[in-house]
Amino acid sequence: MNNKDMKEVTISEAKKIYETDYYIDDDLLLFNSVADIPLPSEPRRLNCLLIALCTQGRAQYTVDTTERSVKGGDIIIISEGQITDNFMLSRDCDGIAIMLSYNFIHEIIAGSHEQSALFLFSKSHPVFSLSPEEEQNILNYIKLIKEKVEEKEHHFRKETVKLLIAAMISDVSNIIYKIQNGNNTKRTRAETIFNDFIRLVEQNYKEIRRVSWYGHQLCITPKYLSETVKAVSHRTPNEWIDNYVSLEIRVQLKKSTKSIKEISEELHFPNQSFMGKYFKEQVGMSPSEYRKS
Repeated sequence: MNNKDMKEVTISEAKKIYETDYYIDDDLLLFNSVADIPLPSEPRRLNCLLIALCTQGRAQYTVDTTERSVKGGDIIIISEGQITDNFMLSRDCDGIAIMLSYNFIHEIIAGSHEQSALFLFSKSHPVFSLSPEEEQNILNYIKLIKEKVEEKEHHFRKETVKLLIAAMISDVSNIIYKIQNGNNTKRTRAETIFNDFIRLVEQNYKEIRRVSWYGHQLCITPKYLSETVKAVSHRTPNEWIDNYVSLEIRVQLKKSTKSIKEISEELHFPNQSFMGKYFKEQVGMSPSEYRKS
């Protein structure tokens, strides 16, 4: 199957299958049980972030063609853009899960390079174990998030939920930090290059989008950088850069009052027309259409 023709797992589609009140627009969806997640029986690309906690039983699935096994006390992270398939759950498998749109999660952790480690780590380590105390802590966060999601009349409901998710991500990032700095976990050279590349992109994507520049900063050839990034993340460096740029444009269009011309200047496009063509190629509609949507 051609990747471009592959169907996606989206929050909007999941809401139609799993009828629940635990959601906010198409940005957040909570599942009371992992068995309720609309798991694909054939390859599907995730168009959101999925964080799940297995509390008992076992599960098995593939992500980007690599088979993964899950047991009670394990946390699962599947990132936007990754391809999932072959989900199998034991009869006693249980747990909770949360789906977050990429725009929503970007707004929560924007500018936090430490917390972005969560997503970098999950590319090569999508499953890791929690202590009983850490597991209970995550369950407590989910309980609080659910309570706030239910408060439909709360004027600052979405903002409050964002703060709770930010706190939960901080704790998960701290767990990742401890794992990464443990004696038994060593990054491969490829993982190190990928991590360094992503951090450079986060710092420079508004101004610099040439793969050759990033290779020069990392003291490797553009070809080697491209091969390494593709091997680790199943995406090319250009795809990563385009993802950061198009996401920034989307956030600016929705969350700011800046004109399209001002956004194009801030992101160092030659002109507004050039950015419009770029954005349409990435998102499928013009900046003005996206702002009105």
